[in-house]
Amino acid sequence: MWAEGESEGLQTLGIVVVVCSSLKLLHYLGLIDLSDDKIEDELEMTMVCHRPEGLEQLEAQTNFTKRELQVLYRGFKNECPSGVVNEETFKQIYAQFFPHGDASMYAHYLFHAFDTTQTGSVKFEDFVTALSILLRGTVHEKLRWTFNLYDINKDGYINKEEMMDIVKAIYDMMGKYTYPVLKEDTPRQHVDVFFQKMDKNKDGIVTLDEFLESCQEDDNIMRSLQLFQNVM
Repeated sequence: MWAEGESEGLQTLGIVVVVCSSLKLLHYLGLIDLSDDKIEDELEMTMVCHRPEGLEQLEAQTNFTKRELQVLYRGFKNECPSGVVNEETFKQIYAQFFPHGDASMYAHYLFHAFDTTQTGSVKFEDFVTALSILLRGTVHEKLRWTFNLYDINKDGYINKEEMMDIVKAIYDMMGKYTYPVLKEDTPRQHVDVFFQKMDKNKDGIVTLDEFLESCQEDDNIMRSLQLFQNVM
């Protein structure tokens, strides 16, 4: 059996991985530190397949300033000249950040969480909307976004099969750095503990309300949500 601290640690790790993975995208795009160089007043939108919404609209819809949106778009366009990111690009990015593991499945799940319209591509608007929530959203907004990531089939609740897929994806991504050494039944044990804690009415599924309530009762999860509040 797993000690209670180890099992809760995985739950906290899941939250941290969500936010940290988004930070890796920022790092990849060179956006962690704002440049002091002069930035043009308007977005450069030439020679792209997708042109994002105007700055004013995005500023109103997110928690980023106009200056921050300009920096974000410049980095996004430099790495994604077409103006969109597809799933294969997501997988290539995460393969670079987790060379000792297999990040393909986690990148798959994360991509579909970013791709809210299910078009098969992530536009700049999708990118900054998700980052705004993960980095500067309220506790409820961050947890709702995380719940949506775990709710793989988007039916409004998390079942054990979905949670098993997420846990396995995290372990695969961490690779040889997973500890203690992964045993065959380890993911199932963690999923069982997750449901013991989150499934308040013991009906075999975790609803959004149950997820929100359980996470807000966990001090470790609450602290993890604040770790990256001021990265930009």
